[in-house]
Amino acid sequence: MTGEADMSAEQKQNKPDFTQGVAAGSVADGAMLVGRVGKADVLLTRRGDEWFAVGAHCTHYRGPLAKGLIVGDTIRCPLHHACFNLRTGEAVQAPAFDPIACWQVDHEGDQVFVRTKLPAPAPSVPAALPAAPASIVIVGGGAAGFAAAEMLRREGYDGPVTMISADQDPPVDRPNLSKDYLSGDAKDDWIPLWPETLYAERRIDLQLGRRVATIDTKARTVSLEDGSTQSFGALLIATGADPVRLPIPGADSSQVLYLRTYADSRAIVERARSATRVVVVGASFIGLEVSAALRTRNIEVDVVAPDQLPLERVMGAEVGQLIKSLHESHGVRFHLGQTVTAIDGRTVSLSGGGTLDADFVVMGVGVKPSIAVAEAAGLTLDRGILVDQYLETSAPGVFAAGDVARWPDPHTGENIRIEHWVVAERQGQVAAKNMLGRREPFDAVPFFWSRHYDLAIKYVGHAERWDAIDIDGSLDARNCSLTYSRVGQRLAVATISRDRESLAAEAEFERGKRAV
Repeated sequence: MTGEADMSAEQKQNKPDFTQGVAAGSVADGAMLVGRVGKADVLLTRRGDEWFAVGAHCTHYRGPLAKGLIVGDTIRCPLHHACFNLRTGEAVQAPAFDPIACWQVDHEGDQVFVRTKLPAPAPSVPAALPAAPASIVIVGGGAAGFAAAEMLRREGYDGPVTMISADQDPPVDRPNLSKDYLSGDAKDDWIPLWPETLYAERRIDLQLGRRVATIDTKARTVSLEDGSTQSFGALLIATGADPVRLPIPGADSSQVLYLRTYADSRAIVERARSATRVVVVGASFIGLEVSAALRTRNIEVDVVAPDQLPLERVMGAEVGQLIKSLHESHGVRFHLGQTVTAIDGRTVSLSGGGTLDADFVVMGVGVKPSIAVAEAAGLTLDRGILVDQYLETSAPGVFAAGDVARWPDPHTGENIRIEHWVVAERQGQVAAKNMLGRREPFDAVPFFWSRHYDLAIKYVGHAERWDAIDIDGSLDARNCSLTYSRVGQRLAVATISRDRESLAAEAEFERGKRAV
């Protein structure tokens, strides 16, 4: 979402007109001031003697950059941690892909003026990249695959780029599928990451509804299920993950829905139009976000999960109790410590002996990496596709990114695999550069966010296991940070209503990464 929004007269009065100048001393080193230049909201800041004027809103979801954080030559959005270069406006880290505008800053005495909007950076000129492959194939149309394709063109790669996706829809903003779109607050045109015409314009051959059957890493070809083949100079495997399907009676009936694709979300929305009661199986982030969206539609929701508290294994008992209480206050009924044993029409049977009535069931019991094709190709696996710090697999020229990749994390010193949207996008961006011979290590700090009604949780770092949680602030007041540590090492930070603190923790993890 980009553009310059019109402002009301009242808004204009509350913001200084930068064309009329402001006192240089009114903006401290590292501070930010939002004003206007014509109809545009502009953020003015300085680092030492250098001044910068950029668009005041993130191009991802128009987050207020003035509430974000400046780190070096970048400014970071408080909503979803998009990162922009202050000098050029370039979106240097997902989830934003479009740049922010930049303006020239002029000095006249002790006043600074912002009047002239600078031209957008020229698109990269197709170049003869020394290590660039003759062609690139991307297997998968999710976060990592899309981000890789976009970055290849941004980096000036001029060779053929083919994206093969099993989905029927072009790449979409998947986090929205369990949040605003499912609750009815997001329009259909919000969901695609690009309009379809842009793929043709950027010369990306997007092949939808097609599956890769085999990969021959020596012949450097992929074979599709329809019998066709595609050669490649470099390959990115970004096949994502598939929902776990429970081996119980009735689990394959039309009563049971999953949420992974745009089509899945549309199917739930359609069924929800006439539904009054739904059972959600699983108290994961997806299951709980689905529950919140359905409650927004005034549908009765029962959540069944084997856990004693939702999210306890990921974020601890304290957060689990808060989330449980929050959902209960919105009418969600939990059936914890139980599993679903059978689904027969409208009747959902539980391991505790009871039954629940449901118009339909949403399964949210986790996902597993989609690695069958990689396994058949003989790539090294470790509960995912094992890659090195450059996201290259055991086969030269074959890379993996997103939910399928297990990589050496410089922050923990361990090989990890993470199923987070922003991580997948950032891996796709780095993989694209490395397919062009850049040799850039992937060292981004893992980040995700989850929203439940009016409560948002931001999480940076990675803590599969911890022995201490330090809470600063109040969970009950919904204003706090939680630090997860093991043997004295800080591994992750979760925040509620402390967005800038989350950004600061991310920056601190970046500075403190250790060699693997």
